[in-house]
Amino acid sequence: MKNTVSWLTITLVSLLLSACASIDAQTTAYVGAPHPGPTLAANVQVLRVEPMRPHVRLGEILVDASVDPAPPITDVEQKLKDEAAKIGGDAVVVVYDRIQPVAAYVSGPLWSRDIETIQGRKLKGIVIQYQ
Repeated sequence: MKNTVSWLTITLVSLLLSACASIDAQTTAYVGAPHPGPTLAANVQVLRVEPMRPHVRLGEILVDASVDPAPPITDVEQKLKDEAAKIGGDAVVVVYDRIQPVAAYVSGPLWSRDIETIQGRKLKGIVIQYQ
């Protein structure tokens, strides 16, 4: 019985912590670029360098992810794949991946204020389609 309660407690705590992690994405298709139908997210590649294979750029994805707690990198990559698949991408090339201040708040009395920054992860990916 104790093992079951411990297992349930650990599971509940990990679910609550993972629920606090967030990943938001905004996808923009380029004007004048081809507009193919959606592809399967499972077939989309996440790359760090532009491939040598001929391709066209379809659009870009901007991802905002929390840092504390940070979502698993597999979830971030899956978000990139899902968004790229929506606009017909075969791959997404990550061109920017940084942790940076995304907001700030002021606390304390008027005569002794502190400014605290809130960190966030920013990613930018270019969606491509192979020719």
